[in-house]
Amino acid sequence: MVISSGVFQCDALDGYAVKGEDGAIHGFISYVLEDQECEIISLDSVIENKGIGTALLNQVEQTAKEKGCHRMKLVTTNDNLHAMGFYQKRGYQLHELYINAVDKARQIKPEIPLIAENGIPIRDEILFIKKLI
Repeated sequence: MVISSGVFQCDALDGYAVKGEDGAIHGFISYVLEDQECEIISLDSVIENKGIGTALLNQVEQTAKEKGCHRMKLVTTNDNLHAMGFYQKRGYQLHELYINAVDKARQIKPEIPLIAENGIPIRDEILFIKKLI
C-alpha cells in the first residue's frame, strides 16, 4: 500500500481478519500505532453489507483506545465514494485534502490505475480523522 503517510506491506502489519465457516477470509484490516494515534492502512471486506467492515473497524478502535491512542486516521482516494460514506457514517470527518497525492504514489507503484471502475480519475487523497473518547 502506497499512501501519503508511507509505503506499507499490509500483511506485515498488525491487523484483524474475519473468517467464514469455510475458513476463507471475508474481511481484513491493518493498522499502525504511533504517537497516540492509530492509522488504518487497509480495510477490505469480501462480502458487503454484512457488518464485517464495521466489526473490524470497531475492533481496531477498541485496540487503539486500550493502547492509549487519542485519535484514528485513515486515507482514501477521491474516487472511493463508498469508503467516504462508510467512514463518515462511523464518525470519521474529512480533515485534509492532498491534491495530486496519487501521482506521487504512482512513482513508487506505477500499477495504480489512472481511472477507477466508476469512471472517476484517481488523483487525490483525503485524510479522515476520528477522535477517540
